[in-house]
Amino acid sequence: MTVAARVLRQLTERGETLAVAESLTGGLVAAEITAVPGASRSFRGSVTAYATPLKHELLGVDPTLLAERGAVDAEVARGMAAGVRRALGADWGIATTGVAGPEPQDGQPVGTVFAAVAGPLGVGKVAALRLNGERADIRRESVLAVLELLSGELAENARAQDTEQNGGN
Repeated sequence: MTVAARVLRQLTERGETLAVAESLTGGLVAAEITAVPGASRSFRGSVTAYATPLKHELLGVDPTLLAERGAVDAEVARGMAAGVRRALGADWGIATTGVAGPEPQDGQPVGTVFAAVAGPLGVGKVAALRLNGERADIRRESVLAVLELLSGELAENARAQDTEQNGGN
């Protein structure tokens, strides 16, 4: 089972939905998700905010943050995940931003990627990645990384809910 199929199964079992915000991956996360039959049960949609101003205009990322740190930043990824969740009315939002190359961007070297998850309880984890390889390799690994991050958050969130429902036992 692919990680996308596992994530969709987790979401479907919970009756929850997902929205995706992408920058360096340019729609590859959404493509990976929609390649799974039945994805429409949980997948709301995606925003490819490739241009930096769109991260603010469409996803609500703080423009001062973008001006001071640039688009390749952990807090920008966090804002993108929360913003797409809100904009598309989903239970979960995930986001990717980074540098696939061939040139550095915003003072960050090629292979610098941030992936983020925002869930019903707010923003979960942000992963800072340092990936190697060609542009296509970096983009492909970014897709897998953000989906694995979400899968882990879904599993952790399910364990927390189970503990709460069973009185901490």
